[in-house]
Amino acid sequence: MGNEVKSFTIHLFALTSGLASPALAQDAASTRQAATADIFYSADADDTEVIRYSLTLDWLHDGPERRQGVRIEKALFNPIGQGQQGRERVYLQAADGERWKWNASIGTDGDTVLGSAAIHNESRFRQEYFIERDILETPRGLREGIYYTFAGASIDLPVDGRNMVNLLAGVQEFTGDNVRTHIRGNYVHTIDPDLGLSAQLRGRYFRNSDPREYDYYSPRWYAQAMPVLQIRRFSQGWRYMAEAGVGVLRDSNSGWRRSSHLRIETISPVGKNWAVKASFLCSETPTAAGLGYEYVQATFGLTRAF
Repeated sequence: MGNEVKSFTIHLFALTSGLASPALAQDAASTRQAATADIFYSADADDTEVIRYSLTLDWLHDGPERRQGVRIEKALFNPIGQGQQGRERVYLQAADGERWKWNASIGTDGDTVLGSAAIHNESRFRQEYFIERDILETPRGLREGIYYTFAGASIDLPVDGRNMVNLLAGVQEFTGDNVRTHIRGNYVHTIDPDLGLSAQLRGRYFRNSDPREYDYYSPRWYAQAMPVLQIRRFSQGWRYMAEAGVGVLRDSNSGWRRSSHLRIETISPVGKNWAVKASFLCSETPTAAGLGYEYVQATFGLTRAF
């Protein structure tokens, strides 16, 4: 294995080892099982399309935050309209925790380690630590096996009852020499707690150590600022969320451009025999190859517990 894979494995071990609680180790007879079918679709202005189908079988399932299982995935990539390519992947998945909640999805595509892991607490100053590894969905990325490993941390800094700041810092290492440093910030002001309405100002910046190394979007630096309105509603256990924003972005190779964002999500009540999760995202952000700025993504998941 290369250094990236070794680093990814070490970080995953650090996040997940020793964290299993007694609840996850309880007798299988007292815990439900579940099967989940998911579909993911994305398309962008580069004519790149990605479709992922997956089936997850949990032998221990007490909801999305406490489970163990295996996920089988079929991914279909069509980079810049050059023709569809298929990849098969398999993952072991687990989630648990009380004071610190964690989840991990560790797998392979037959060539290298893939997946993600994260751990967070539920304190007033909420902290989260995460790591993920996947392939680049560009022609060279798929043809030559160009992967990235992204690790970082975030923290919530409450100002008062209606104002909060979230800060995130991360490092993304690519196959080759490029290392990308990320900084993100989000200021949230709650306009109406009863309506679940908030106004946010989101900013992000990243810098590449070796820009334009391969065929993925990698200017020397990139910056974005965007005001966003968000509403979250709950009804009979269902959660609904919608957010929209319009801002600006630029990079080291060009001037300021418009940047827009629209996201809609719904999640069914936890603990029922059937569970549904669906989302839709439309944004004006640079695509993987950097040729266009339109990106659309849709996901749908259906879980049956028994």
